[in-house]
Amino acid sequence: MALLGAAERHYERSEHDHATPIGVLHQMVVRWGDADRTTARRAFRRWCDGVAYVDVQARTYAEYWTRQNETALAGDGPLWVVLGDSTAQGLGATTPLHGYVGQTVNVLNGSGGRPWRVLNLSRAGAQAAHVLHDQLPMLDKLGIEPDLVTCGIGSNDILGTAPKVVHSNLRQLIQRLPSPSVVMDLLLPNRFWGIGSLCSPYVAGINRTIHAAAAERGLPVAELSRHVRPPWRGKLAPDLFHPNDLGYRPLTKALLAAIPATVTH
Repeated sequence: MALLGAAERHYERSEHDHATPIGVLHQMVVRWGDADRTTARRAFRRWCDGVAYVDVQARTYAEYWTRQNETALAGDGPLWVVLGDSTAQGLGATTPLHGYVGQTVNVLNGSGGRPWRVLNLSRAGAQAAHVLHDQLPMLDKLGIEPDLVTCGIGSNDILGTAPKVVHSNLRQLIQRLPSPSVVMDLLLPNRFWGIGSLCSPYVAGINRTIHAAAAERGLPVAELSRHVRPPWRGKLAPDLFHPNDLGYRPLTKALLAAIPATVTH
C-alpha cells in the first residue's frame, strides 16, 4: 500500500513531465487578476474560473482514486487496471465516477457476475513517457495479474513532445502492455477551439502509430477517433477542454465496443 500511496500523488510533477502549452496557459489564467467589465473580459474571467475549478478537481479526484485503489487491492473479483491521463481520472465530470472509467464500470457491473474492481493508476497531466516510466513500473511492482488493462494516453503529448519522441514512446509503451489490454487512440480535434482542425492531420498520424503497434501485439483499439466527434457544444467542462458527463459518453461507448467479450463474461 505504501508504494501505491506514494506513487499516486497525481497532482505532483514527475521527472518525466513536460510543460505543455495548454498547461502553461492554464497556469497563467489561474493567476490572472481581476478582469475589466467588458463582455469579452467577463467571458474570459468565467473561463479562468472554469480552469481553476478543474484544477481543484485534479487534486480531489486523485485523492478519491487513491482511496478507491486501496479498496480494490484489498478486495476480490475481476480487476481492471487503468493507465492514462486526466480523462482517466474523470476530470471535467461532476464526480470521478461520471468519467469514462466510472461509466464503463457501471455497464460492466450491470452485465451480471462479480463486481469489477478498478485500480486507477492514471495521473492528470500524464504523457506517454509517464505511463511508460512510472505507471507501468508501478503495476509491475504490485505483482498482480489484472483481468483487463486499458491505456489512453497521448493528448498531452500533441503540443508538448517532439513528434519523433511521441511515436517512439507510444510504440514502446504498447509493446510493454500486459496481454489483456485495450489501447485507446486519440480523438480528432476537428473544429475544437478553432485550431483543432490544424492539429487533426498530426493526431491522425499518431493514431496510425497506435493502431499499427497494437496490431503487432494483437491488442484491440478503442477508436475515440471514430466515436468522439463534433459538435462539442454541451459536451465540455467549464475549462472548455475536458469532457463533462455527457462528453464522456462517447469515450465510454468506444471503450465498451473494444473490450473483448471474453473479458466481460
